[in-house]
Amino acid sequence: MQKPDFKRIIQWLGVILKCPICGAKYNMDKTRVVESEQDEVYGEARVLIHSDCSKCKSSVMFNVEIRGPEVFSVGMVTDLTGQDSSKFNKLGPICADDIIGIHQELKNFRGDFVSSFTQNKPTEKIV
Repeated sequence: MQKPDFKRIIQWLGVILKCPICGAKYNMDKTRVVESEQDEVYGEARVLIHSDCSKCKSSVMFNVEIRGPEVFSVGMVTDLTGQDSSKFNKLGPICADDIIGIHQELKNFRGDFVSSFTQNKPTEKIV
């Protein structure tokens, strides 16, 4: 299988896709590949792309999957910037301890967001 040309994929998206907020065409300078992977055995590839609208400054992420001759694309509006998407992409997946910690915080939450995010309380280790 021929390797997918990710630059051509982005150009193709830039031609056919418009900002869902204001309808402007995407600017190639504001579009970048966040992550990509390829499986040459099955002739498949996946590309995660982030783009910022030059006109209204909204952001969209596209997941493009290539399966042989077929190309599938799903886009979603996001509040993540290009830097955010790279930062979170580098983080590992959340683990069970993360979920338990969130559950404990929500269980103890009393409705005051300001004090919840500004208090310097020691973090509890859940065993």
